[in-house]
Amino acid sequence: MTEADDAQRERPEAWAPGDQILWRYLRNGRVLDCRPVTVVQDEPDQLAVWLAGGTRRVKPVLPDGSDIRTVPVDRRFRLGRIPAVQEWFGGGVLMLARPDEPWSVWLFWGADWRLNGWYVNLERPRERWSGGVDTEDLVLDVWVTPDRRWHFKDEDELAASREAGRFTDADVDAIYGHGHRAVDVVRAWGPPFNGGWENFRPDPAWPLPTLPDGWDAAPQIA
Repeated sequence: MTEADDAQRERPEAWAPGDQILWRYLRNGRVLDCRPVTVVQDEPDQLAVWLAGGTRRVKPVLPDGSDIRTVPVDRRFRLGRIPAVQEWFGGGVLMLARPDEPWSVWLFWGADWRLNGWYVNLERPRERWSGGVDTEDLVLDVWVTPDRRWHFKDEDELAASREAGRFTDADVDAIYGHGHRAVDVVRAWGPPFNGGWENFRPDPAWPLPTLPDGWDAAPQIA
């Protein structure tokens, strides 16, 4: 048996286009962000899912139920988080992730499917389970414009999270290292940026995914 055969045998059964799964973000073993999504493609080298506008999803909010960004950045990581069910407003988002890369890439469109840009969300490599994937957000992000310019986002939040004790100095250095690796891919215009995903359109027959009971059950990573 070849190494390729071994890899295929060890890989969990692939999801089919149109399957509905959960894309979850955990913190300290607790699900704080849960997105019901539709599978676009599930290949050994990439998972692509569609987060449709109007989807009821879970997002983290402050303990009093208010939005995280209603408080100054230096307090955001000192007040705790609770999960809240809210609707994903605006247009849909295509989310792309490659195995072992500590980021996923999201495409945002405006009116008439005009590409707004690519959002590189730094996160721990995703762990697959029967109902979806689990990961942890790393706060720092990279925004890439359609003409391939880029800049880091939320550097102030990363600094605040370090001051609040969520990350150590070594963690922050590692996160920036992940960010610069992602930027190297942007500069080379490697996958997934070179895959023609800006031309993606969702299948109109796909139903809006629903948030299932037990969306927060059995976290797969700590």
